[in-house]
Amino acid sequence: MKKLLYYVILGTFTVISCKNDDPPLPDNLVNFVSDTQGMESEDGSATVTLNLSRSTDVAVPLTIDLQASGVNYGTQFTTEPSATEGSLMVTVPAGSNTVSFKVVRADGVLLEGTESLAFTIKSAGQPVLIGQTAKLTLSFASIISQGSSLTLNGGEGGAAAVNSVFVDLSANSQVSVARDSWDLGFYSGDDFRVILNNSTAASVVTVNKTDLAQVSSADINIADLELGFGKGTFSLFDDVTGDLAKTAIQQVSATDGDNKVYVINRAGGSGTTSTAADLVKVRIVRASGGYTLQFAKLNETTFKTVTVTKDTKYNFNYVSFNSGAAVAVEPTKDHWDMEWTYSIYFTGSFPYAFSDLIFTNYLGNTQSAEVLTSTVGYQAFNESNLSSVTFSNSRNTISSNWRTTSPSTQAGVKTDRFYVIKDAAGNIYKIKFISFTTQDGGTRGYPKLEYALVKKGV
Repeated sequence: MKKLLYYVILGTFTVISCKNDDPPLPDNLVNFVSDTQGMESEDGSATVTLNLSRSTDVAVPLTIDLQASGVNYGTQFTTEPSATEGSLMVTVPAGSNTVSFKVVRADGVLLEGTESLAFTIKSAGQPVLIGQTAKLTLSFASIISQGSSLTLNGGEGGAAAVNSVFVDLSANSQVSVARDSWDLGFYSGDDFRVILNNSTAASVVTVNKTDLAQVSSADINIADLELGFGKGTFSLFDDVTGDLAKTAIQQVSATDGDNKVYVINRAGGSGTTSTAADLVKVRIVRASGGYTLQFAKLNETTFKTVTVTKDTKYNFNYVSFNSGAAVAVEPTKDHWDMEWTYSIYFTGSFPYAFSDLIFTNYLGNTQSAEVLTSTVGYQAFNESNLSSVTFSNSRNTISSNWRTTSPSTQAGVKTDRFYVIKDAAGNIYKIKFISFTTQDGGTRGYPKLEYALVKKGV
């Protein structure tokens, strides 16, 4: 009995000792996304974002000091939430790692563009500490960034991080959007095309009927929607190169009778599908200036109708089945250069869900190129090296080529390459990825990169 008690005490001591030996988590720091930001003359507001190093278990209040230069609070601009005596308060919600506030330009106010606001993180609630990017200058004019470093806010979920992140290099900005916040994207160009949400690995099959009320689970084999883990074909989702002539939902015809009903599994990638009760059937026809969408759960006989107007400031206008309405997803097409996301993609000749994919804004005339350090190093690369760079209009130049995940012991950013991006305004940036996973000193879902202006657009 004494010997048994000895081993119990020893085991308990060993467990406690091991816990005490566990390395402490690094400090959870709050930073502005960047140290400079601009507001273009046609913009009525600008969103300023702060991120934590990781999600917090408790709500964290932040106090932000505000100093205005050449512009007056209340008459020429305001903030949401409101500032009091030169400070505003925001709170990072429990379970989150980000918070933002708005600067709103007053209607009818004409500014010279030299005006600016300086925001400084004054205090942060426990257990969060203030990081290095504690000050941000917002100009009431567009900026062309000379370069910066960014930690992309992919959010929780690790390899299946919950957000897609749109990056605008010249503006030092990123916009994080929940991947499951939308279901269909409606093309704003001359053609009438509708895209699925590849970032949730949605899949779709066609039913040879045009009356939504007449379609039910009897019209499909649910297993035909299975995608990933060796199942499914490329016809179930949109072309991964972004070719709009190869969308899984066929071009919306000007002849209403040619537009069939489709059944959508909203989230997949793991070789399974939702139950019939959670599948959605849709029918889309053309409307004046855009599209008319009809949708319902698969076995419902009544449906909802949404009119989607083409807004040519965007590549696509988006709709969520959850809200039954238009939702904001990607920024205007001239305000982002690349997207970091999880998405259905391919490995060899099979559909496969990938993490950490980077797609360039090919529809917004962004071009990109890969440069191997065996030809020139990142630091040495300058304008004189551009003559040897061949830019591509491909969406997939970067894709997953910037990192490796196998074998897991060697996972990390590939240090033998970097990338060059030319935005729609002709600004050229070089980009180097720093980390993305524990093996290279990063955090999965929060990749780090740095970039620098190589040549300013004309």
